Amino acid sequence: MNKETAVIFDMDGVICHTNPYHSLAFREFFSARNLNPTDEDFAHHMFGKSNSYILSHFLGRPIIGEELLLLEEEKESLFRKIYAPHIQPIDGILEFITDLQHHGVKLGVATSAPAANLDLILSEVPIREKLGSILASEDVKKHKPDPEVYLTSARNLGVTPEQCLVFEDSYSGISAALNAGMRVVGVLTSHTIEELPKCNLYIDNYKDLSFDKIKSLLFNPDDL
Repeated sequence: MNKETAVIFDMDGVICHTNPYHSLAFREFFSARNLNPTDEDFAHHMFGKSNSYILSHFLGRPIIGEELLLLEEEKESLFRKIYAPHIQPIDGILEFITDLQHHGVKLGVATSAPAANLDLILSEVPIREKLGSILASEDVKKHKPDPEVYLTSARNLGVTPEQCLVFEDSYSGISAALNAGMRVVGVLTSHTIEELPKCNLYIDNYKDLSFDKIKSLLFNPDDL
């Protein structure tokens, strides 16, 4: 069982349960513009989506170029201010990542969030030195559900898509991993099983997860 494998984590809803705080930041952002999206609106058009998509959808017109950069920074600054006092990794993930590392699994993070958000979380969640690939929104041209961020992660880690297992919580993120030809664990922090594409496994958190429990997803049967 020496074949190299990799586990790639999304960030929001996968490393930390940030989505409630993104909702608060977007509510404040949209309220200043006399818009009041519902929880259902957010579930369908925010979680796992890029800021370009979210802003364009809710503002009802294409948001691109310099305007996108300005509005994105306004909203993400709100998020970082609101979330900074509450950064907390999802239960069990630190122990799980350490276990994977001890078994030689390569590790990466691939998020649609901007690098400043990723840096904020990695400043409090001590996993950066364990990661062989770290990709944020600025590092790709096409966002989830396009597979670019996962295919690039695999290249960075020196593995093929078939050697990768992805942890994702959103429809678009799971779709991106499946489009990349990777196996996927659905993290049920933002959606129910019924709301997500079919995954190889579903979890609520990482408390009972270990390398031994997922190795059948990391290796083909002939490699075990």
